[in-house]
Amino acid sequence: MRTSPLAVAVASIAAAGLFLSGCSTSPEESASPGASTGTTAAAQLSVVASTTQVSDFARNVGGDQIKLTQLIQPNASAHHFEATAADLTALSTADVLVISGAGLEEWLDSTVTASGFQGTVVDSSTGIALSGEHSDEEEGEHAEDGADHAAEAEGNPHIWTDPQNAQKMVTNIVDGFATADPAHKDSYEANGKSYNAKLAALDTWIASNVDRVPASERLVVSNHDAFHYYLQRYGITFVGSIMPSFEDNAEPSAAELQALVTKIKELKVAAIFSETSISDKTAQQIGQSAGVKVYSGDDALFGDSLGVAGSDGDTYLKATIHNTKAFVESWGLTADAVPADLES
Repeated sequence: MRTSPLAVAVASIAAAGLFLSGCSTSPEESASPGASTGTTAAAQLSVVASTTQVSDFARNVGGDQIKLTQLIQPNASAHHFEATAADLTALSTADVLVISGAGLEEWLDSTVTASGFQGTVVDSSTGIALSGEHSDEEEGEHAEDGADHAAEAEGNPHIWTDPQNAQKMVTNIVDGFATADPAHKDSYEANGKSYNAKLAALDTWIASNVDRVPASERLVVSNHDAFHYYLQRYGITFVGSIMPSFEDNAEPSAAELQALVTKIKELKVAAIFSETSISDKTAQQIGQSAGVKVYSGDDALFGDSLGVAGSDGDTYLKATIHNTKAFVESWGLTADAVPADLES
């Protein structure tokens, strides 16, 4: 639809980079499975999305009306990113950049500057209240050291883990696309309404499963503090994380790890949850020390990233269902059947 003033120069740099590297992907190839190719490129809104989650939201809202490039790839960290020449080329000509927001993409400014992007930025976190405190009132008597954790995790950026937040993110994307491409406003709004109905059904399904478990038994230990909003939404106690932060590269001290093992034993936590985008090595060590099961490999949670095509977590709906089933199973129950419209 529009070419930025720096597009030609950036494209030339990108082409040189591709020639030298021989292994970089094109913008079309960097889009995750399901990227739109339905109408002619000239008629499509050119969209770049930062994370796997907002890419999935954008795909469901945009349908065939958008050409989508996804920056973060499956099973990768959302906190750290190095743009390829193809990424810069896609950004240089994009009409819209969709971001998760809430301070997650600290790497983004330099990428945007390098690309010469001059389009519209859609911050999907707009209007969502940030938090990070696991207080006794919110999450039960097991949420110890709440003040320290609150200071550390204030403004936790993993907002999408709560399906109600996801609905707000989708609505923000609908508004952004409709503003950038008013000719297809009705299509974006209809797609967003349909997808948000699925997110509402997902929220209901999760709540009905979690509510079957006594509140005192809803305990979670994870790789890092990536599920705060999900846990807060469904009244689940966050016992602690291996990495003492919502960042995924923080280094825990030996004392912190021992304190976590002690807490796991004292509270009789049933399991530790590893995540697909983080090594499970330390989780396995703690699990062995505490004598509890570690959910890893195919059973690991989808936190910062969705999974590869064909996996249990290659869409937001599937990833959240997978995570919920793992939580419920760790508490000794089997999740209820998933509504058919959530599996389509």
